[in-house]
Amino acid sequence: MKFKTQVITCFGMIYGIYAIFSVYHWTSMDNYEHDIEGYIKSYSMLNLAYSIHEWVNVYSKESRELFANPPNKYIEQFTKNQDKSLQNVNEALDAYQKVDRSKESQEIVKKLKTIVKNYSEIDKEMDVLLKEGKKEEVSQLYWNQGRAVSDKMIELSNQLQTIQNEITNEKLNQSLKKYIQTTKITKIYMLLDYLMGGTLFSWILWNVTRRLNKVSSVMAEVNFDSLEKLPRINMKTKDEIGKIALSFNEMAQALEEHTLHEKELKNATEEQSWLKTKVAEFATMYSGIDDLETLGHLFITKLTPIIGANYGLFYIKRSIGDEDVFQKIATYAYNQQKIGTDHFRFGEGLVGQCALENRMIVLNQVPNNYIKITSGTGMASPSEILIIPVEYQGEVLSVIELASFQSFSHLEQLLLKEIIRNLGINIQSIIRHMQVERLLQESQALTEELQSQSEELQSQQEELRIVNEQIETQYENAEKKTRELENVQSILEEKAQQLSLSSQYKSEFLANMSHELRTPLNSLLILAQMLAENVDGNLTAKQMNYADTIFSSGNDLLHLINDILDISKVEAGKMEITMNEVKLSDVKKFVDSQFTPVARKKNIQFNIQLASNLPTYIHTDTHRLQQILNNLLSNAFKFTNHGTVSLTIQKVEKGMYAKQSAFLHSDIEFAFSVKDTGIGIPAENHAIIFDAFKQADGTINRKYGGTGLGLSISQEISRLLGGFIEVESIEGNGSTFTLYLPNNKNLNSSVISLSEAEVATGLLEASGSGPITPVVSSVRSEEVRKQLHERKALLEGKKVLVVDDDMRNIFALTTALESYHVEVMFAENGREGITILQKNPEVDLILMDIMMPEMDGFEAIQFIRKIPKFQSLPIIALTAKAMKYDRNQCIEAGASDYISKPVNLEQLISIMRVWLYR
Repeated sequence: MKFKTQVITCFGMIYGIYAIFSVYHWTSMDNYEHDIEGYIKSYSMLNLAYSIHEWVNVYSKESRELFANPPNKYIEQFTKNQDKSLQNVNEALDAYQKVDRSKESQEIVKKLKTIVKNYSEIDKEMDVLLKEGKKEEVSQLYWNQGRAVSDKMIELSNQLQTIQNEITNEKLNQSLKKYIQTTKITKIYMLLDYLMGGTLFSWILWNVTRRLNKVSSVMAEVNFDSLEKLPRINMKTKDEIGKIALSFNEMAQALEEHTLHEKELKNATEEQSWLKTKVAEFATMYSGIDDLETLGHLFITKLTPIIGANYGLFYIKRSIGDEDVFQKIATYAYNQQKIGTDHFRFGEGLVGQCALENRMIVLNQVPNNYIKITSGTGMASPSEILIIPVEYQGEVLSVIELASFQSFSHLEQLLLKEIIRNLGINIQSIIRHMQVERLLQESQALTEELQSQSEELQSQQEELRIVNEQIETQYENAEKKTRELENVQSILEEKAQQLSLSSQYKSEFLANMSHELRTPLNSLLILAQMLAENVDGNLTAKQMNYADTIFSSGNDLLHLINDILDISKVEAGKMEITMNEVKLSDVKKFVDSQFTPVARKKNIQFNIQLASNLPTYIHTDTHRLQQILNNLLSNAFKFTNHGTVSLTIQKVEKGMYAKQSAFLHSDIEFAFSVKDTGIGIPAENHAIIFDAFKQADGTINRKYGGTGLGLSISQEISRLLGGFIEVESIEGNGSTFTLYLPNNKNLNSSVISLSEAEVATGLLEASGSGPITPVVSSVRSEEVRKQLHERKALLEGKKVLVVDDDMRNIFALTTALESYHVEVMFAENGREGITILQKNPEVDLILMDIMMPEMDGFEAIQFIRKIPKFQSLPIIALTAKAMKYDRNQCIEAGASDYISKPVNLEQLISIMRVWLYR
């Protein structure tokens, strides 16, 4: 019999008895319910009988008070109480008459009502006598008529009370008898139910336990540490326990199969984890490598032992004459015994054949005399050689040759393929970097050559002047000299055109390079700044230090780009100067805010002194003056490890500058001196430190870094301002750099039109120089965090559309803006941006990139401005091009504002706030 059948039989018998008892119990409950309703009704009638009796007594009492000849001041009160009592008696009688319909009770109620009515008429008669002052007649009326009626009234109310007490007691006795009977029957049922249930459950328990013990004993033998082989339960029954045994046997089979599969999966996972770890190690290895020899040496040295090889060669494709060859540039365990050459053409040898076919070649039967792998204890031939091509977009750039005493495993070959796939990209990147370096050198050489040609042309012009003078005395050779002059003039015009074209190419090249370099810097600086701010507080101090380092390095690269653009503008004569009134106290505040934190960090004393005879304002270019002082003070702090750095501003007196011609600079009025106690400059290097890309210490292993552009730019800017810079320095005793400037009162002041956002935020974008980016602090003060939360509150809920073809910039801007709870949508070109804007007209602001495919930012802005409802929509242009005319082009196209990349996040948020809350 199945366990289910046994349980159903047992519980069926128990529930059968329970059903009989339930029917009986339900019937009893119905009777109880009916009895309870009777009890409630009897109790209600009993309460009414008591109320009638109580109010009759009260009514009788109040009447007696009146008959007792009370003082006049109590008569009115007793009369009110008497009327109230009479009213309550009548209401209680009416209620009782409706509830108790028994004949006996109805008759008593009628009699009681009649007596109450008679008594009330006697009361009225006594009230009249009392009002007339006939107190003696009142007393006689009460004793002759009122008292007998009052006694009869109380007697009838007692009868009603007695009747209700008897009815209630009778019903209580009947209920008690039924309760005793029901209790006996319930006890008998419970005894019978327990006996039968206990017997059946004992039988079922014994029968089930016996077989369950057999199952559990087999299960107890299971070793959970080793699930490869499990025991089985031998049971033939077809009941539930038999099914459990069958299920256990099936589960054991499945577990054995799953364990085997899990073991295989674990091995595969460990292999993949090892593979990804090694690939990641190589991916992070290429940072900072800028030449192929270093790359090849580092790569072959790291790769060979990782994949179990014992010998390795690294070939790179190079051009020799008119053909490409693969030149060996790095080795591992190379023993100079290899017979052959250090370079191969396409198709030459196995290396050349591998490059020609662009496929891996495997040699697994290597002759004994093919190659020897040596060590201090002996030498032996390898058992397998791999020759692998390294390609980029189908072009083979390198070939790797590896040898090992053992065969390369499948996992090692997979790792090799993954690493080789990324290697081609890095080789191409380094090649492009080297090409850019070469182009820059060629551009500099071309500039120098053009300058030399220009000087030569000037010399030729002087010769022409002499020739013209000689023409007067040598008229006979006039025609011949005239033809020579025309030829020279043609050459001059051709050279001038070449010079103009070269300058144009150089400007376009620098603009494009600015865009290409600033675009990846944009996402790098934004994300690094967000990490360093650590608003959520979930980064460790070390991680925040990493983020600070990334941000600082990106900033340094940005300043280098800006310096290169500045020096190119100076050389091309295109740097603009804006003359205005400059408050000297503002210059002091600027310098103090920029370099006081630097002085504290380096524990150096920093002094700023303004002479007492200085005017309040001077006339010069504010930004260019700040740029020069920033460069001079930055150098002073960089080369000073202890002591003092000071800035002194004073009026120039005669004889202060001895190295410059007083005739050429007779209008000099002010001197800005930056003095430090640093390492100083050797005398022989004073003349070269103002040359571009030159420093006092120009060696590769110098202690202090930098490009050497700062002083060159500063000197050229000072000349544009009508002044110059002098240096006084002794090696080991510090340096003093002095900027001499005139007071350009007579020059017409040019005014740069600032955007409303720049005026509101106090940020002035200088073409090509970029804003001074604040250093990211790892620990923010509470005040800064509070300001950040206020900014988030102002931007929260706003909807911004980002239009940019570079997904890195989209990701960085989206991440930054979403941290301010801004809803961000994006498009990858102008046409797609317009489509998204038309579908989402509730957009609050657009961040528009300029250089994009299909439809660029200028076209997209102009199209949007033609739509009436979007004419006042804020559009901020973001572009990596930072030339002087880019901002004007953006504003003329219809942009509300302009920011050059890399974007300063705080500046972007400030400008967005201005345009969102105009």
